[in-house]
Amino acid sequence: MWKIAALASLLLAPLMAQAEEALFDAQGYCVAHYRGTIPAPPESVRRISVQDLARLRPDADVLLVNVLPVEGGHRDEDGTWHLASPRLSLGVPTACPRRARGALSPQVSRWFARRVARLTRGDKTRPIVTFCLADCWMSWNAARRLRALGYRDVRWFAEGADGRRDAGLPLAAASPEPD
Repeated sequence: MWKIAALASLLLAPLMAQAEEALFDAQGYCVAHYRGTIPAPPESVRRISVQDLARLRPDADVLLVNVLPVEGGHRDEDGTWHLASPRLSLGVPTACPRRARGALSPQVSRWFARRVARLTRGDKTRPIVTFCLADCWMSWNAARRLRALGYRDVRWFAEGADGRRDAGLPLAAASPEPD
């Protein structure tokens, strides 16, 4: 009997440690375990479907903000990103890796705010869609952050690049914006 209890303890220990780790910070952003089921969009953000997004023209009807993480890539001193492998994305999105983690440095927060303000030409009513991969809290964080910056028409594409691929819609290579 004690062997079963010891085995159960060993198997459950990682899950218990994960449960004790804070998933959200004081401002309500997800800060750990970014991949998982997300029950609803952030407050005052609408979820957009694969079909509805496919009907929109990137940069004409909507600004797409891609927050796919850079895996295996690095940045030069001038801020230029070099990727280990191509990142497939949708349309001609604005690639903003590192901008959707929970806790951002003041420098990264300012960069993100300035970049989106420039792309929207300061129009807080411009439709913006955030995306990453399916079941990724980073696009949720980015949508929440844009609402906090005062953008009024923020949409969250929960299915992300995975959902677009699964729907048989085209993807294109994307490179992150220099910092």
